This record gives sequence, structure tokens and C-alpha cells, in this order.
Amino acid sequence: MENLLFHEIHQKSRLAIKEVNEVLKGYELYSAQWSILFCLKQFGPMTQKEIWQYLNVEAPTVTRTVSKLEESGWAERKEGGDKRQRIVCLTAKAESKVAEIEERVTAIENGMLSYLSREEQQQLKALLKKIHSAERTEKDVTND
Repeated sequence: MENLLFHEIHQKSRLAIKEVNEVLKGYELYSAQWSILFCLKQFGPMTQKEIWQYLNVEAPTVTRTVSKLEESGWAERKEGGDKRQRIVCLTAKAESKVAEIEERVTAIENGMLSYLSREEQQQLKALLKKIHSAERTEKDVTND
């Protein structure tokens, strides 16, 4: 069989999420919540729209996840310049724990990539960044 790329990516993604969720369980978090916390750590306060656009997920999913993070004290929403706009930021609790969580998640990543040489790891990351959604590719093709 050819065209097993999607299956391989899906399987490796599921494995990574499973392992990350094991680590996150100790913090009462899940991988979807960690994705948002990681975004906020990397980029600082963001609007919910910026989060869902960056993560490529639906707006209601981000809204629900942010609500859960807010309820558990990991994130807070503040009013933006526009009253309808909500800015999401890390709380002091999150600020004190995010580096520790990131270190543990990085250890999982390093373990998963340990069978690849440094060059192969860099190549894999570069190739993954080049992949676009079918929707975007279709638009690019029709606009050319």
C-alpha cells in the first residue's frame, strides 16, 4: 500500500498525545489545554480568535477549552480594546508551572525522536512545516 502518510502521522500523533496526557494528568490538564497554555507561553496574551487560527481548531472548541482553563486557574480572560474581544493570558499559577511542564513534554519528544539523527530531526521538523492543508493547497492551485 502506498499513501500511508496520513495513517503514520495520525498514529504517531495519537502516541504522542497519549504519552503527553500521562504527564499532564499530574497537573490535571489534557493535551488540548496544554496546546493553549504553550501558545500563551510562546506568544504572550492572545485573543481567542488568534488561538484558534494558530491551532487550526474550531472557535467553539477553543472557547470551551479556555473556559476549563479559567475554571481551573490556569488562564484568565480580560477585555480587549473592543468589548467583544477577549484576551487570554496565563495566570500566576500557570506562569509558575509552564516551564516545568514544558520540560517534561520536551523529554517525551526527545524520547520519541531519539532514533533519528540530529539532521533527520531537523529535516522532519522542516518537512512538517511545509505541509499545508488540502483546502489551502486547493486555493493556492486555483489562484495560480
